[in-house]
Amino acid sequence: MLAACSRTRAEPEPLPAPRPPERAPAPTRAIGPTPGHNGPRDAAVTDDDLDALWQRQLMIPVEGAARHTIRDNFTAPRGNGRLHGALDLLAPRGTPVMAATDHIIGRLAEGPVGGIVIYAYDADERFVYYYAHLERYRRGLAVGDRVAKGSVIGYVGTTGNASPKTPHLHFQVMKRGRGRAWWDGPPINPFSFFAFDGIRP
Repeated sequence: MLAACSRTRAEPEPLPAPRPPERAPAPTRAIGPTPGHNGPRDAAVTDDDLDALWQRQLMIPVEGAARHTIRDNFTAPRGNGRLHGALDLLAPRGTPVMAATDHIIGRLAEGPVGGIVIYAYDADERFVYYYAHLERYRRGLAVGDRVAKGSVIGYVGTTGNASPKTPHLHFQVMKRGRGRAWWDGPPINPFSFFAFDGIRP
């Protein structure tokens, strides 16, 4: 399994009970063929999983980010022969971070590697979305909140092991982990699965 550079191990936790939904108009788009996956893919990630991820029509989760300007650094090397397994989306400190798709906030945490982080999952519990190095959360954000695609959930920062000179969002998509470790599944490169630029509805 590919390892993510900015996640710390923690005790497995059950999925929290969802809270009432927060709604924001989500953009729509005609869905074309499922794009290919860039880079190595864990054997646990199937073609059906990729089809399902494409159906979610992900938005780049940083306000103002455009698909033609982001870089695919999913396969960038990290220590001990690991790969990055995520995308680093550079933006000025304090730039709003938005939900990449409709999902439920599953875990809010802070640690020395990822800093201030959000783990979220979709309603059918198939994928997990990880947002790291945040400056802060959106005011009032809580575990169990349902957030709509394009809703602000936090702000770009440099917490954890990010360089203070390079604010960015470390964004990772994972297939849901087995058992109670739902937040620790195999990563999927989201680069070719972004259907929308980071423009709030």
